[in-house]
Amino acid sequence: MRDLDRVVAETRHWGYSAEGFAERYERYRPRPPAALLELLPGLAGVERPALVVDLGSGTGLSTRFWAERAGAVVGIEPNPEMLAVAVAATTAANVSYRHASAAETGLEGGVADIVTCSQSLQWMEPEPTFAEVARILRPGGVFAAYEYRSCITQSAEANTAFEAAHERKGRLREELGLDAGHARWPFGRESFAEFGRFRHVWETVLHGVEQVDAERLVGFFLSEGSTTTLLASGFAAGITEEQVGIDALRAAASSGLGDDPSPWHLGYRLVLGWL
Repeated sequence: MRDLDRVVAETRHWGYSAEGFAERYERYRPRPPAALLELLPGLAGVERPALVVDLGSGTGLSTRFWAERAGAVVGIEPNPEMLAVAVAATTAANVSYRHASAAETGLEGGVADIVTCSQSLQWMEPEPTFAEVARILRPGGVFAAYEYRSCITQSAEANTAFEAAHERKGRLREELGLDAGHARWPFGRESFAEFGRFRHVWETVLHGVEQVDAERLVGFFLSEGSTTTLLASGFAAGITEEQVGIDALRAAASSGLGDDPSPWHLGYRLVLGWL
């Protein structure tokens, strides 16, 4: 099986091709932390990167992020439903997309100043992905993989309900055996170092602040593949939104956040490899 076909099949298992999923993802998911716009070009030794490549670009949130700060940006996305939303949402002339996998981008070698991977490295087989990253980066280029690990609103009751729903979702998925045979690849400083081609490897945390209201917090929870597939698979087992804790989350978010946007603090894990 080609790597592209494998990744598409896996993301479809997790609900990324479900009706309306890509649109929810685009609307409710957090954007990349703004600090990356200063940090990564500085590490790559450029003021304005000539090319940024975004692996597993999804609906383009992490690709369009670079539009005003780079000469060109290319998003690499295997899932056709996510890719279609990305293309439709992108108006910047210097941003383009390829239907490809991270291990087989089709790009020329040594062309990228920066390669990024937002919330997606877990879908990618490490050895061929790292090899492709090293091939398309120029010497002195930077590979940055990041993911949000925590979020907190200004409503204590909304935060508590959000955490409770996540815990219930995990227990129900385990009881139904939904994750059996679908292990994802964890990443960290160790996996970057084991690759052996990066001259320096670092890991740190970043902080981002966005705006959230009740609709966005609930939409964020529903935009996760683990939620989508639990509700779809659990229907036959009689699992309801109430059992997952979504009803309680809606009520707490409505009471604690309402319709007026307020600060939403997000914590990110960032792993860097310098070629």
